[in-house]
Amino acid sequence: MAERLKGKTAIVFGAGSSGPGWGNGKAVAVAFAREGAQVACVDRRAEAAEETAAIIAGEGGSALAIAADVTDQASIEAAVAAVLARFGRIDILHNNVGMTHMGGPVELSEADFQAAIDLNLGSVFRCSKAVIPHMLEGGGGAIVNISSLAAIRWVGYPYFAYYATKAAVNHATVGLAMQYARQGIRANCIMPGLMDTPLIYKQISGQYGSVEEMVAARANSVPLGRMGTAWDIANTAVFLASDEAQFITGVCLPVDGGQSCSVLPVT
Repeated sequence: MAERLKGKTAIVFGAGSSGPGWGNGKAVAVAFAREGAQVACVDRRAEAAEETAAIIAGEGGSALAIAADVTDQASIEAAVAAVLARFGRIDILHNNVGMTHMGGPVELSEADFQAAIDLNLGSVFRCSKAVIPHMLEGGGGAIVNISSLAAIRWVGYPYFAYYATKAAVNHATVGLAMQYARQGIRANCIMPGLMDTPLIYKQISGQYGSVEEMVAARANSVPLGRMGTAWDIANTAVFLASDEAQFITGVCLPVDGGQSCSVLPVT
């Protein structure tokens, strides 16, 4: 176990996985623990949070599993209170929750559009609202938000609400970084590109003729010739949360195999 985050406490919202394997939040929570952090694993599904916490404990780390709903401020406040009661402080806030709703403004229902705002953007607002006061009391901290390459590029899917809300997460991150810079809080954003995580098999695969077609098409769209993994995101999150990134704030960083650099599909 390395020690880049030794002595720090991290709270990861969306620390479970939506299916078998490694989702971004699950990998981030485990990576934080492997670097020495105490980790609060928060997920809407208690069993998902418990699975991640059990992995950390099994590797000799310190973890707490909490079930919470990021669309409910009281639920988030209760989760934060549980973390403080167990660990005494919060140094790292990682916001990983998000969901796609397919459709442009014509096809998208009002309810799904509002749900996208409430979850994708509202979760960053609510979790920041609950955690930042405690970071300020502790002398600072690091916030890492998960956005998407879709915040700045058309990625081939008709999900208007996802594009809009993830773009908002990017600039909200900049706003947090600037507002709290002099108070010792850094805020950065990771923009994953085309990732191979359990979520895509639930939310994206329906856009293709088959799962195999989806995997091949997504890999072919990336200059490096493959989709990213949850560990690509986790390793980036560790760096941004660590003191190695102490002079980095307000950055929205693509982790996308070079896709944001290209205007043409790779053949």
